[in-house]
Amino acid sequence: QVQLVESGGGLVQPGGSLRLSCEASGRLRSIISMGWYRQPPGNEREVVARIRSDGLTIYAESVKGRFAVAQDSAKNTVSLQMNSLKAEDTAVYYCNVQNVGPGGMNNYWGQGTQVTVSS
Repeated sequence: QVQLVESGGGLVQPGGSLRLSCEASGRLRSIISMGWYRQPPGNEREVVARIRSDGLTIYAESVKGRFAVAQDSAKNTVSLQMNSLKAEDTAVYYCNVQNVGPGGMNNYWGQGTQVTVSS
C-alpha cells in the first residue's frame, strides 16, 4: 500500500518562507512524476509544481520564481521550497505521485498540510 506523508506547513507572514516535504512509502515503481497541488478556501484543487522522472519541472504561473520543487529519487521524497509567500498562497497543499502500475496510471495523494500566509 502506498502512503504519502507530508510535513512542513504552518503559519507564516507575507514575504516569509516555508518548506514542505513529502515522503512516499510502499511499492512505488515506474514513477512518472511527483509534485504538489493546493486547494485555496472555496476553490478547486490546482497544480502548484511538478517534477517529472526526467527532471523536467513545471510550475503554475503564479508561483514561478518564488517556489522550487525538488525530488530525491532514491528516497522517494519530494519537497517544495516556498519563498516570498503571499496571502493568496494560503491553501491546503497536497503531495501527489503518479506512477504506472499493472492496471495503468495511478495517482496517489497525501493527506494535505495547511499553509496560511497572514500578518
